[in-house]
Amino acid sequence: MADLRGVLLAGGTGSRLMPLTKVTNKHLLPIGKKPMIEWSLGSLIECSIKDIMVITGSEHAGAIFQYLGSGKQWGVNLTYRVQDTAGGIAQAISLASDFAENHPIMVMLGDNIFGKQLCVQAAYYVHEMYSQGALVVVSQSDHPQDFGVVEIKDRKIVGIEEKPAVPKSNMVQTGCYFYDTTVFETISKLKPSARGELEVADLNLMYMYSGMLNWVETTGWWTDAGTLESYAKANEYARG
Repeated sequence: MADLRGVLLAGGTGSRLMPLTKVTNKHLLPIGKKPMIEWSLGSLIECSIKDIMVITGSEHAGAIFQYLGSGKQWGVNLTYRVQDTAGGIAQAISLASDFAENHPIMVMLGDNIFGKQLCVQAAYYVHEMYSQGALVVVSQSDHPQDFGVVEIKDRKIVGIEEKPAVPKSNMVQTGCYFYDTTVFETISKLKPSARGELEVADLNLMYMYSGMLNWVETTGWWTDAGTLESYAKANEYARG
């Protein structure tokens, strides 16, 4: 999508994947025949996005840069920013403010694996929503309590609750989001959560309160690969 820029988040310590992540960034672990990060990078590339910022932590930033390089081999332009501390997904997105240059952005979490291309969702955001507001890609989950649970009524999102003990639905946020050019101003208004981070769920709630949050359900399989169990599932899907 010509006016979309990509933001690929590949930070985090990968503590839930220990001991696999003892010496490497989790996003470089293999899923099928390629590193995890290449799946989410591929989702951006399939949507014809040419300018992509990779945001990672400092510990393994060199290894990620060494693997991805300039992006030339995929026909894209990659730039990099380091998230020095674990400030949350919304804080990581804020680091792309200068890079975005008043373009809407497509955000991918580097540990999310989608079985189908996300081009339909990108086209919907650009051509039907005119790149206004925010669009969340959602999916049904057998264990919604592990994710940000989305409550939908009359085709509208009416609530988002992060990892609730008693989920109100089985529909959850995946790691793919679209935001308009107001996203950085919106992030600046967020308050840290109880764990001291700027949460993506709170960012999306801000858009919901202003009536500017939409959703679309992915039609293929989806999983994150942030735990040993989901990492195994991602590899099972990739082999299939």
